[in-house]
Amino acid sequence: MSDMWAMVLDRQGEPLVHRRVAVPTPGPGQVLIAVTACGVCRTDLHVVDGDLTEPNLPLIPGHEIVGTVAEVGDAVADLAVGARVGVPWLGWTCRTCRYCLGNQENLCERALFTGYQLNGGYADYAVADQRYCLPLPAAFDDVTAAPLLCAGLIGHRALTMAGDGDRLGLYGFGAAAHIIAQVATHQGREVYAFVRPGDDAAAMFARELGAKWAGPSTAPAPEPLDAAILFAPVGALVPAALAAVRPGGTVVCAGIHMSDIPSFAYELLWRERKIVSVANLTRADGLTFLELAATVPLDIATEPLPLAQANDALARLKQGRLRGAAVLTMDA
Repeated sequence: MSDMWAMVLDRQGEPLVHRRVAVPTPGPGQVLIAVTACGVCRTDLHVVDGDLTEPNLPLIPGHEIVGTVAEVGDAVADLAVGARVGVPWLGWTCRTCRYCLGNQENLCERALFTGYQLNGGYADYAVADQRYCLPLPAAFDDVTAAPLLCAGLIGHRALTMAGDGDRLGLYGFGAAAHIIAQVATHQGREVYAFVRPGDDAAAMFARELGAKWAGPSTAPAPEPLDAAILFAPVGALVPAALAAVRPGGTVVCAGIHMSDIPSFAYELLWRERKIVSVANLTRADGLTFLELAATVPLDIATEPLPLAQANDALARLKQGRLRGAAVLTMDA
């Protein structure tokens, strides 16, 4: 095929356009992937809405890509046509800066990101760097595998940064939290889910997935928490989470974008409480988490939608009307 269907962002703040575009050609070190599914992530929403301000327009969003290798470029040694792979947010790194050389490629000074500076998976085909094509567990079909590639990967990095404490608070119970709640419960931790006030469905969903407690984000924690992870991009939740964690506890900000954090009394931070952020992911993160995911009895909640309904999926995500994750499918 010389052309394909794609959902294209021409201008931030406007809906995506469903149109025919040329099928990309893989360059050296790249592969062409026939996309079968692509998850819809909150970061996609930040790109489309303009919260993230450096997209390469016109742009095809999407960074939870699942598909099979359809063509390989020059100097591709590790992948063959027909291989099933997943492509995450981090799409290219320079390999020469201090961060790449220091095993911190997620902080690469010249990194390029899938569905942001690089065209992503809201399309029939996508090109990807072979280094950032991850093998997928056979236990997950294409639709259920898609959310693992960002909601799962970034969620697991955040869980690791939260430490090994027994009591874990999760603020915002969407795609990432519903995966990580199951991982944490599998590890024997107690999960406390903080949801939008009045969102009884989300609280019930959290309890169904093993949360010991679920309630509104405006409520105090019923027990002092060892750590809290903020998946909701709401800066006002940072002081609330600090108030919820014990001395020495950690608050992890897991989103790539967050509204401003309001000022708060030093007393909330005192006694060695910590605030940390999660930035992107590494290939090692991907390999570690996907191997782990295959051993945990994960129940991935997805709502499959055809590619042409990407705008509807983004709107429902913004309104909090998704149970788990929306996943676009490329069925003709």
